[in-house]
Amino acid sequence: MPAPALAPHRSAHSRMVSLLSELVHGEGILPSPLPSVKFMRATRHVPPSSVAYDPCIIIIAQGRKQGRLGERTFVYDPDNYLVLTLPLPFECETHGAPDRPLLGFAVRVTPALVAELLLQSDAPPPEPDARPQAVESAALDPAMSDAAVRLLECLRSPADARILGSQVVREITYRALLGPLGANLRALVAPHNHMSRISRVLDRLHAEFTRSFDVETLAREAGMSVSAFHAHFKAVTSASPLQYLKTIRLHKARMLMVNDGTSAAEAAGLVGYQSASQFSREFKRLFGDAPATAAAHLRATLTRFA
Repeated sequence: MPAPALAPHRSAHSRMVSLLSELVHGEGILPSPLPSVKFMRATRHVPPSSVAYDPCIIIIAQGRKQGRLGERTFVYDPDNYLVLTLPLPFECETHGAPDRPLLGFAVRVTPALVAELLLQSDAPPPEPDARPQAVESAALDPAMSDAAVRLLECLRSPADARILGSQVVREITYRALLGPLGANLRALVAPHNHMSRISRVLDRLHAEFTRSFDVETLAREAGMSVSAFHAHFKAVTSASPLQYLKTIRLHKARMLMVNDGTSAAEAAGLVGYQSASQFSREFKRLFGDAPATAAAHLRATLTRFA
């Protein structure tokens, strides 16, 4: 008797692994032929460490990631996708191996696309009293798996990526919007929702991360009292506004050192630190190593697997 056909969901998963193995070479977060999509690959176990992603939907075909934000933990793996609606640093552990690397991809999320899809679909409107999460995972369903396969098929051809890829990105966002984490995405476009207000502040902090801010100014931008702003900001990010800004600066500095060969002292100044010694102390506290050591280690890892 012929072997039974794979179940549709399992077949889609196997195809994702095959396509990503063909498409992705290197280590870490890597570019794809489509600007709104990034590949992910890891050939080793990475202990819990601080990461910073832009808002995105992450689908993992092989391997496993476990994230932690405050007291909450979330897993994204072949059975669960991640929806991150705000640019949040969080702690992440990565499980990959040379013979079985972590393979996945991230699709950028934008409030403009979410708003457009809400207008054109029958998705429920944002709920004013909902308490959405900025980062959360949910079970990967067959419809999302099928869209993921079609996106990866598009990325095999630059022409297909350019002409068809954006439509499949749109579909993946739509599938997430209709899924169990849809409320998190809908909250981005609710004008008076606390998450959309915090999102505006986070956008400003990322755009102007070298500036000094006080909580009163940020609270006014969010249209909240100082106490309400501080409470809502910490509920969303698990950090105070100034702690969040410090973490963003340290991530930016690390990438300057890794990508541009910038010295630790120069990177400190470029991201807004007045004291190089304070920068070094806070960098080591976040990343576990002195700036030059951490940058050299990450650069060597990326070069080795490039």
